[in-house]
Formats: sequence, structure tokens, C-alpha cells
Amino acid sequence: MPYFLGIDTSNYTTSASVYNSDTNEMIMKKKLLPVKNGECGLRQSDAVFHHVQQLPQILEEVFDSFSGEISAVGVSSKPRDAEGSYMPCFTVGLGAARSLSAALKIPLYTFSHQSGHIAAALYSADKTEFFGQRFLAFHVSGGTTEAVIVEPDDENIIKTTLAAKTLDLNAGQLIDRVGVMLGLSFPCGCELEKLAFENTEKVKARATLKGNDCCLSGIENICRKAFDEGRSKEYISALCLSYVEKTISAMCSLLLNEYGKLPVIFAGGVMSDKIIKDELGSKFDACFAKPSFSADNASGTAYLCYLKNKQ
Repeated sequence: MPYFLGIDTSNYTTSASVYNSDTNEMIMKKKLLPVKNGECGLRQSDAVFHHVQQLPQILEEVFDSFSGEISAVGVSSKPRDAEGSYMPCFTVGLGAARSLSAALKIPLYTFSHQSGHIAAALYSADKTEFFGQRFLAFHVSGGTTEAVIVEPDDENIIKTTLAAKTLDLNAGQLIDRVGVMLGLSFPCGCELEKLAFENTEKVKARATLKGNDCCLSGIENICRKAFDEGRSKEYISALCLSYVEKTISAMCSLLLNEYGKLPVIFAGGVMSDKIIKDELGSKFDACFAKPSFSADNASGTAYLCYLKNKQ
């Protein structure tokens, strides 16, 4: 039985994927959680409610997309591989996975949401050989802005060790706040990128770091000042994205200097932004997740499930 199911109920996306180990194909179904206009996110209680409503539909869609029997089920059970890491929304996916495991009498494997992001990036970039070596991974999204050292691990396939982080806002959180300020729909990344591409003014940006860690809250203030001064939406969008890119770039340079010349992978929804991706790609010999695998999805969890079951 070559089919492996992955489930992920993150803060903003309900998703399920099936990996076919015979063909190396991935079936992915996902749906964003609804967020009211003008708001920058959801309370955890609301996220849990919407996942409960959406997950049955997502599972129906993914099961309708293939014919065969599932060998094992994998699920994101927590945000990070760290003690005390917890978020209520992941309990919805975990509950469904436990039920499927019991009903189908198949193995259940749990992973962190962050490990799923990294695995999805490696799978989509055709860099699965990284699972057997040490590398540097950036997970940059609305809920996380971190760099981790990733190493092979017998228990969970990969082990992550925190190397750097944001000290205040996450990059995706910053982008959404600036986007909502500009009247864009949440999540704002795609619309902000479109506006930034239309900018014709020169922008200046620099990173604010404390050691290897970054500070991003000041960028929101800079963008708000530009907004109050009547600067164009296009300029403010380009300014915001440029600051994010400069910050990630500076962090990466410092970490490679500290840990040595390691392979680098960029994962998370923010890394699907073409402006940021192109700039980072010109500076580092790095791999990026394909856009559809950058934002929250269950594909990495499905692939980790396959690797764990094979192990």
C-alpha cells in the first residue's frame, strides 16, 4: 500500500494530503480559515471551530482524489519541536488522525508543524537527500520567523535546533498588518507583492538585529509613518518587503558564518514572495519550496509519515 495521509490544522489553513510512494506524487487539498475584512487573524477558539467545520470536507475531497488503501496517517500535533510547544487548533487534526488510525488499524505518527513545512519544501524542491544530512532551514510565516539547524533523527526523521528567531513580530504578521493598513484582504502577501511590483520609487531598507535574532516591529512603524505621510501603496508595499528580505538575508549570513557552509532551505508562506525569493536566491546557494508548498499544507507531514513508516 503506497499511500500515506497527512493532516495539518494550522492557525489559518485546513489541509490534508496523500503521498503516493510508488509514483512520488502528492495529492493536496486545503482551505483557508475565514477571516473578517479588516482583521489580521483569528482567536484560537475561532480557528478550532472553523477547522471542525472544514476538515471533514477536506478529507472527503482528498479521499475522492485517489483509489487505494492508506498505509499510515501522519499529523501535525504542535507548532514546533520544542518542550511546551502547543496551539489548540492542532488538536482538531490530531483528533481526526487518531480516529482514522483506530478505525483503519493503521499506524499514527505525529510531527511538528514546522517539520512539516521543512519536509514540504524539501519534497517540492526535489532535495529529499537533505533528510540524511545537516542543513540550515528558515521557517518564515505569519506564525513563525525562525532559523533552525536540522539534523537526521531516528525518532522523528529530522531534529530541529533553534538558531535564530524574531524578538517581536513575525514576518508574515508584519506583512498582514501593513496589508490591512493599506486596505488589502487577509492574508495580504499576494496582494502586497502585486503592489510592490508596480512601485517605481527607490526604497532603502536595513536589518535590525540583536545577535542573530531580528526585530521587525519597527518596520510596521516605518510603514505606518509612510502611510500617514501619503506615500503610495506601491511604495509602502515595496518598502515592507524590502525590509523583510534584508532582515532574513542578514540573519542567514550571520548563521552561515557561525555554523559553517551548510545547505540552506527557505520554507513558509513568506518565502513564496517572488521579490524576497529572487533577492535571497541571488545571494545564497539555497533551495526554496514551490509556491503551492510554501504556505501551510499537509504535504510535508504526509511525506514524513512515509519516511517514518519506511523506517
